[in-house]
Amino acid sequence: MAYDYEYFKKEILSMTGIDLNAYKEKQMKRRIDTLISRRGITGYDNYVKALKTNAEIFDEFINYITINVSEFYRNPDQWEYMDKTIFPELISRFGQTLRIWSAACSTGDEPYSLVMALSRHIPLNKIRIYATDLDKTVIAKAKVGLYDAKSLAGVPADFKKKYFTQVGPSFKISDEIKSRVEFHEHNLLKDPYKKDYHMIVCRNVLIYFTDEAKDEVFRKFYQSIMPGGFLFIGSTEQIVNYKEIGYARKNSFYYEKP
Repeated sequence: MAYDYEYFKKEILSMTGIDLNAYKEKQMKRRIDTLISRRGITGYDNYVKALKTNAEIFDEFINYITINVSEFYRNPDQWEYMDKTIFPELISRFGQTLRIWSAACSTGDEPYSLVMALSRHIPLNKIRIYATDLDKTVIAKAKVGLYDAKSLAGVPADFKKKYFTQVGPSFKISDEIKSRVEFHEHNLLKDPYKKDYHMIVCRNVLIYFTDEAKDEVFRKFYQSIMPGGFLFIGSTEQIVNYKEIGYARKNSFYYEKP
């Protein structure tokens, strides 16, 4: 294609603040080339021009590269461990006012799952989840709260009955749950991190990052978590140098800040 990928990365960083150098290049370049071809555009230079002048193409690009695959209660055994072990420990250490951040929250499945799971331990009106994502399009979808049946496969039956209403082939989550989540745009590689979280949940996102970018994010999470708090990562991820950063491994997917 006309112009090279290095030029394209610099333009995207300038336009969006997204540093494509932090993503595994082979995977990301293949995704972007596919997207450009679908639009029938020739060359990175012409695609950059389209991104600058066409809001629809720009939004499509942001949504596509931020790789949004999500579902409620993904990997249910890990959520069961949260219910039986992590939440009781957090409540015994910090009380019922817990600061929890769902990072790279995608379409809201994860933060809404956290609200429901935590409601078995704490009254709903005391729950507040801070949820962020790079992509304003998926945040908008999350705020609507409409999901297909496949996304709800892991939701416990009592929660599905209590908090979801069928609308045609889709299911709408109740305002009672939605009101407990605060959504914001946030770039994990660029924006500052808030402090004093009791738990951070960031799952199945960093697998697309380079090793250097992963390390940077895991270190920033460590600084953001209070002593005695936890980081919950995805089933396809691991923190190879967790001891060096300062984490203690609680189990395969939960890391504690001693």
